[in-house]
Amino acid sequence: MKEDLQYIKQRFNIIGNAPLLNRAIEIAMQVASTDLSVLITGESGTGKESFSKIIHALSPYRHGHFIAINCGAIPEGTIDSELFGHEKGSFTGALESRKGYFEETNGGTIFLDEIGEMPLGTQTRLLRVLEYGEYVKVGSSKVEKTKVRVVAATNVDLLRAIQEGKFREDLYYRLNTIPIVIPPLRERGTDIILLFHKYSSDFATKYRVKPLELTPPAKKIFMKYSFPGNIRQLKNMVEQIALLEETTMVTPEVLERYVPKEQNHILPVLYKKWRENDCTEKEFVYPMLFELKRDIAELKEIIFNFIRSGSINHSIIQKPSRLFGVHNETESILKPVHFLDSDQGFQEKGLHSMHTSYASETENLSIEAQEQELIRKSLQKNEGNRKNTADDLGISERTLYRKIKQYDIEERNFKK
Repeated sequence: MKEDLQYIKQRFNIIGNAPLLNRAIEIAMQVASTDLSVLITGESGTGKESFSKIIHALSPYRHGHFIAINCGAIPEGTIDSELFGHEKGSFTGALESRKGYFEETNGGTIFLDEIGEMPLGTQTRLLRVLEYGEYVKVGSSKVEKTKVRVVAATNVDLLRAIQEGKFREDLYYRLNTIPIVIPPLRERGTDIILLFHKYSSDFATKYRVKPLELTPPAKKIFMKYSFPGNIRQLKNMVEQIALLEETTMVTPEVLERYVPKEQNHILPVLYKKWRENDCTEKEFVYPMLFELKRDIAELKEIIFNFIRSGSINHSIIQKPSRLFGVHNETESILKPVHFLDSDQGFQEKGLHSMHTSYASETENLSIEAQEQELIRKSLQKNEGNRKNTADDLGISERTLYRKIKQYDIEERNFKK
């Protein structure tokens, strides 16, 4: 099997020795000789089409045609005609009859890439082909027969698409008889370096330049980089460097010019601090906490009013409940908020103290008041220094300045 694996890699120009990659190739080799449907999953740019060609080349359909179709690239109004053909006059512009891909590749293999983009109506027709080998041309009532090996691929979560009503569940399980998962480049370890050298050699020949070499620090960056575009992105990056750089020695400084700006945070360098106008988590968390505290206080007041008016029997609220973590029958679910006094049941004194506590809490629950207090204390602590105050509060200086003006806080009172 190991010799066969190396032969397949050489034949289909697959570079790498990652275990996940080898396992995917082995599954493709094993399933090729069967008639089972195959669903290849993997991120965009991982080389899914190469695996469909492996399956075709090793299958009984290898003497027939192989055709790759990107379902997402064909308009919804014409995809049925493209796949199954149409009769003359079946729609505007149908000046003559046309064979579809399933008729053209009868006895061969169809690779349906981006199967998740296929319209629901077309999915129904495809399921008929997979189940019975039958289809009907657009504008015809005659049932046609075909014997085609279908290999599908997707880079989207089809199970989620099923939940959202965008993909047929029965088609998913019909296609997913044998799943093949292609690992992303970031999970293939040293394969990244092997691919770099392979493409470097290819482009050196193409552009008549010397092959590129990675410095050890640059290799570490490549190994840590996520490559969201996978092999396609790596190939493009190597070609750009080979064509545009005068030096053949690739350093971290060279790489930084070709890594997309939004991906720079993946490089092992310090990233600049939050920009001045950026919002931080604290600006959202503090108001939410104050709001939650106010809601709890309002709930206490509502319960207090019900009890005082006699609408709720206090014996009901004395019943223990595991929902509130009470396991002793002598405890009360409202004891933590002082509705009850120990084992003496509901007491007027406890109710009064609870209400007094609520009233005092309500006075201090204003978000603005809490915010003002925090700002004043921080300004006092930092002796009026805005930058240190803003860092202390976790907000930008611009936001702090706006709050100072809003609350009419005299900064000079805090400066020494």
